[in-house]
Amino acid sequence: MLDNPIARIDRLRVEFETKDGTVAGVEDVSFDVNAGETVCIVGESGSGKSVSSLSLMRLIEFGGGEIANGRLLFDRKEGGELDLATADQDLMRTIRGNEIGMIFQEPMTALNPVFTVGRQLTEGLRVHRGMTREQAEARALELMQQVRIPEPERRLKQYPHELSGGMRQRVVIAMALACKPRLLIADEPTTALDVTIQAEILALMDRLKRETGTAVMFITHDMAVVAQMADRVVVMFRGNKVEEGTAEEIFERPQHPYTKALLAAVPKLGEMKGKALPEPMRLLGREQDEVKPIPGTDQPLLTVEGLTTRFPVKGGFFRRTIANVHAVEDLNFVLNKGQTLSLVGESGCGKSTAGRSILRLVEPMRGRVDLDGTDIMGLGPNMLRDERRQMQMIFQDPFASLNPQMNLADQVAEPMRNYGTHSGSAMMDRVAMLFDRVELPRSFMRRFPHELSGGQRQRIAIARALALNPKLIVSDEAVSALDVSVQAQVLNLMMELQAEMGLSYLFISHDMAVVERVSHKVGVMYLGRIVEIGPRAAVFENPQHPYTQALMKAVPIADPHMRKSEKDLNFKPIPSPIHPVGYEPEPNVYDEVAPGHFVLTSDSGY
Repeated sequence: MLDNPIARIDRLRVEFETKDGTVAGVEDVSFDVNAGETVCIVGESGSGKSVSSLSLMRLIEFGGGEIANGRLLFDRKEGGELDLATADQDLMRTIRGNEIGMIFQEPMTALNPVFTVGRQLTEGLRVHRGMTREQAEARALELMQQVRIPEPERRLKQYPHELSGGMRQRVVIAMALACKPRLLIADEPTTALDVTIQAEILALMDRLKRETGTAVMFITHDMAVVAQMADRVVVMFRGNKVEEGTAEEIFERPQHPYTKALLAAVPKLGEMKGKALPEPMRLLGREQDEVKPIPGTDQPLLTVEGLTTRFPVKGGFFRRTIANVHAVEDLNFVLNKGQTLSLVGESGCGKSTAGRSILRLVEPMRGRVDLDGTDIMGLGPNMLRDERRQMQMIFQDPFASLNPQMNLADQVAEPMRNYGTHSGSAMMDRVAMLFDRVELPRSFMRRFPHELSGGQRQRIAIARALALNPKLIVSDEAVSALDVSVQAQVLNLMMELQAEMGLSYLFISHDMAVVERVSHKVGVMYLGRIVEIGPRAAVFENPQHPYTQALMKAVPIADPHMRKSEKDLNFKPIPSPIHPVGYEPEPNVYDEVAPGHFVLTSDSGY
């Protein structure tokens, strides 16, 4: 390690002008990043972790912020130490991309939709490094191979929308690494990715850091990722640094109460070993709450048989159907009253389509869906509308599913108004009761969605789903975008409501640790089929299908002594789910390996 760090943030203060006066995004923060070291900055949304990185890039000015105090010292290869806080924007333009690379959270906003991937990768090389077109193209190809993108020659000619989320994120990483920067800033680079792709990208960044000696500043709220990546950890809370230490110190001997609360809220894979039933998490400050397992019943509520959903691919002059996307293929399962069945798998495996097909938000091609004795597939439009009272959905993004122009009380009351179940004061009493149930103050009833945080908006979505007293709730990645501590509270809330009201959940997620915590039964999906299904303990503690085993191996665990290396991860590229018209796959055949634990035996392509 060198004595002089590559970047040194010294007493940084960043201010934003708002209607209510000046607000400090970061108050008085200092830390260093050394060569070949990964420093993870953790904290919840609003803690100021992204503000620190945007200040270092001097992009904060474009976001309405101002560096009010402090020094941002950066050790340039040739030019010695430079205080970035006082550098002019022209000099910053040469440093950005060339000496400091940045990976943003949302790859689609970091890529330009009208240029090919190849054009975007070569642009920085030609501007900063003065390469010829041929040299830049050769280097771009090399970068694509380095980030393990299959068929790199073809990908360079494609546009961003033609790539999956994980591929786009790899392109963004390749762009950040193109000019071999001395410092790489990664802002939540894996939040939106699947477990398997996240594991590969983390291993990739770690390998590149070791090979090139780049310093990495890694911003995240996922403690499992921190355990996997960090040499040192900086914990931020409300614009201040509250704790700093090595990864081992932070995980094994946290000192600050906030760090302790953060670690207590992390669901860890393997915590539920030996427990047959799901139970809420013990959160700091609420240890006295009694934690009861949730047994549910053994009466079936939802029976799904042979559910198949395909989407047509149009093409040619007459826009005829030339192929089909086999999104869901021959799905079979039973969900009992008062229990949770989780569907897990990577993006594109068909889990969300399965949830929507069951509610007939997308029309399945065939199959039987029976909800408490009612055949959902046989209902006409009016009867389906009545039956929808029994089944509700909580979506992944609460902001997109709420109306920005209605106050919260009206949004929660809307389903009751639509179905005429309550009126006048009875309706308002029920809305107030629902606010109490999801632990939001009644004073929030007059507020609008933009005045709430993500976790509070998700609680409103849950209250609205409960308004009609449904039997079944389909939760589609409902907690994946929330901070750790908020996620833990929302999960506990959902489980408490399940125990009290006998709710059944179809829980769709790619977070294996969360699924282990909440499920009675788990179905693992791959390419539109369930490849393994059974009681949670059986699937997690004795996975039989090779895909389930690979998925379990990829999950990062919030313990720095249990890091994954790249050789632990051997994923096959996922084959295409698009098949020509007339293609009929074989029906799924299962082996019962233990009571209620089924594994797909017919060729699943894995």
